[in-house]
Amino acid sequence: MTRVAPRSADGELPAARPVVGLAVGRGTGPELADVFERVLGALTSGLPRGGAEIVRSPRLYHSYVSLRAEPDTVRVRELTERDAEHYERFCRELAGSGVPAVFRTAINAQSLYLVRQRLRTVKVDLLTEGPAALLLVRDQAQGFYTGENQHSPGEIVRTTTFSREVTEAVVGYALERARREWPAGGPDRIVLAYKFHLLDGVFDTWVAELAARLGVRIEVFQPDTVNRNLLAHGFPDRTLLVAGNEWADIMHVVLLDRFGSDRQENRCTENVFLGPGAGGLVEYQTVHGSADDLAGRDLVNPVATVRAAALVAERHCGAAGAARAVETALGVLAGRGVGTPDLGGGHTTTAVVDALLDTLDAPGAVAAPHSTALVGGA
Repeated sequence: MTRVAPRSADGELPAARPVVGLAVGRGTGPELADVFERVLGALTSGLPRGGAEIVRSPRLYHSYVSLRAEPDTVRVRELTERDAEHYERFCRELAGSGVPAVFRTAINAQSLYLVRQRLRTVKVDLLTEGPAALLLVRDQAQGFYTGENQHSPGEIVRTTTFSREVTEAVVGYALERARREWPAGGPDRIVLAYKFHLLDGVFDTWVAELAARLGVRIEVFQPDTVNRNLLAHGFPDRTLLVAGNEWADIMHVVLLDRFGSDRQENRCTENVFLGPGAGGLVEYQTVHGSADDLAGRDLVNPVATVRAAALVAERHCGAAGAARAVETALGVLAGRGVGTPDLGGGHTTTAVVDALLDTLDAPGAVAAPHSTALVGGA
């Protein structure tokens, strides 16, 4: 996947076009991939280097629904592993060739979490409510959501692992990210939400030793205690919340609601790979699933994909102001009642995107540099 730019007449290498990856799953994946390409192309077409180049994975990955159409579970397990191996390899190739970001439509969760375990992935979401902000970092690299299954008649045994090395990598990244989000003073409070009572006192010992080494205070709570504190007191401003996926996957939508964020179907999310060979690659995805029942009907809600394209354009392609321009355009469409049926509208996916691009074509639509956090999700 290594690219060599052609030299000009004077022998100088021209500035390379920005490159991003694209991975597509079944269901509504192909339709949303087209949305991503159209919007990213529109947002980056005016850049000095030209529009972004998209490197698409050659494999169409399974959704859970498409896998369940297979004749037996042996085949399901085989295809799950093939998808995981292929997507892992694709991400490593992207990272190895210097590609900073990949957009992925929804794929089968079991394949996805095999990749997240192997590439040590965390999900990052900055939530705000008035003056208060909470940075949620979901540990997707270990615990029940990762691991391997063994089958016997009438029984499935799932083996999962927690490791000191992964825990320190996750917490270390979370702390570094929090200091980037709040450069004036970093996080005011650091909370970990894990089922550590099930781990023989080892997990919280690791965290205590890490906190002492880093010179910070880290509070480790059971998830039910975090829930109780959230209901009773909320979280103070600049809280860094690092959470095991067993709790965070369920509670994320609750936190989105608590912090007054947009509905789940309209949001995109950011996943960061920490593992060797892929470290630094950022994956963007829609929060909603593959919506197989809508496949081919031109009715899937494109808003989350549009937002993902805007973040990729701004953060990784140099399209300053893209995120703000898209939010402004989405506000205009909402005011006109332009939306897909799930939002109460009567428009197709294509019609919504056409209207959005027409709005973005207005003079000055992509203008002033602006940094915003529009990621979220489950």
